[in-house]
Amino acid sequence: MTLTSIPIALTIAGSDSGGGAGIQADLRTFAFHCVHGTSALTCITAQNTLGVSRVDALPPEAVAAQIQAVVQDIGVQAAKTGMLLNQEIIVTVSEQVAACGIQNLVVDPVMVSRTGAQLIDDSAIAVLRSHLIPQAAILTPNRYEAELLSGIEIYSLEDMQNASEKIFELGAKSVLVKGGGMSGELRGVDVWFDGDRCETLTTQTIETPHTHGTGCTLSAAIAANLALGKDLRSAVQLGKNYVTTALQYSLAIGRGQGPVGHFFPLMQQV
Repeated sequence: MTLTSIPIALTIAGSDSGGGAGIQADLRTFAFHCVHGTSALTCITAQNTLGVSRVDALPPEAVAAQIQAVVQDIGVQAAKTGMLLNQEIIVTVSEQVAACGIQNLVVDPVMVSRTGAQLIDDSAIAVLRSHLIPQAAILTPNRYEAELLSGIEIYSLEDMQNASEKIFELGAKSVLVKGGGMSGELRGVDVWFDGDRCETLTTQTIETPHTHGTGCTLSAAIAANLALGKDLRSAVQLGKNYVTTALQYSLAIGRGQGPVGHFFPLMQQV
């Protein structure tokens, strides 16, 4: 049997040679949700469970050509961005999203790691704020990215709520401030704000050191659910539920931090 109609999602992100994050995680997440995954690579990394040893950016023209090739032939019901790496690529992606009329855009602002290390320079962050974020259906910053975007130091739930409202002013239709980098009772607690409602979203806390790719996986799961026609709020909750279960089946591979288990139903059969 040949399927003639299936939702299409696009990931615009970097490649993780270790397979735990980036486009590899995104495509597995799309496939789990029965959404056909397409991709536009922005950079290539040499990395494994121990860390990243090299990053090579693709030419902005190559990034644009990938997006155009997918949209012009296959079409896109939802898209997500991950690591965009530099100012030139961010400008290019922003222009293509607008020119191609891409809707249901999930922006994972990969600017600061969960440990607080800044990953892109200040000029790239400025362009992300001014060019890409206003086009987002939802923005998914972690604690430190939310601090950078809002100018608010985040230590409490109230801080997360205030930050979400401040970040909303940048133009995204909704904001999800992720609490994976928080401590104590706030660990894994997220705050969602859409201009009208500010909600605290919780799921079961999973104790595991193998959490590589959780941010990529969450934004990809939200994009997949948007491609399936879910509303923003439902897409967020379904995405959180997916990541929580994937964490329960995380992979202890390599000598460092392993990834989440994207195909956990199959793992249950092993």
